[in-house]
Amino acid sequence: MSHPTPAQEKAAAKELDGLRNRWLNPPEWTRTEILEFPGSVSGPWARYVVEPNPKGIGTVRWPRLVPKDSDCAAQLKKRTLTNLYNQRPQWLQDAHAALDAAVAAAYGWEPNLSDEEILERLLKLNLERSK
Repeated sequence: MSHPTPAQEKAAAKELDGLRNRWLNPPEWTRTEILEFPGSVSGPWARYVVEPNPKGIGTVRWPRLVPKDSDCAAQLKKRTLTNLYNQRPQWLQDAHAALDAAVAAAYGWEPNLSDEEILERLLKLNLERSK
């Protein structure tokens, strides 16, 4: 069995995340709004800080998605992960299957193990590594 590269594993996870995010916030229903406020280059907003002063304080420019209008806002309220996973569309099942296969291959396991088999193997690995 060939093992996926770390890049392939990351790609499978990123694909699933991207698909879910596009379903939760369809671009035709949203727009990006930039919030600005003071922040530190050593704080939680560090990657959004621009023009920091010598003390490391600058302006945070944080992009966030907002509904384009009130109709879009009403539609977006129905777009929750709970609703998505209750519907379980085929594209979501396919993305999870691709990620599951990449993770199984990374462990050197055959695909389609039962949940019980996965848990048994993870417990065994954990016990081996804790010695």
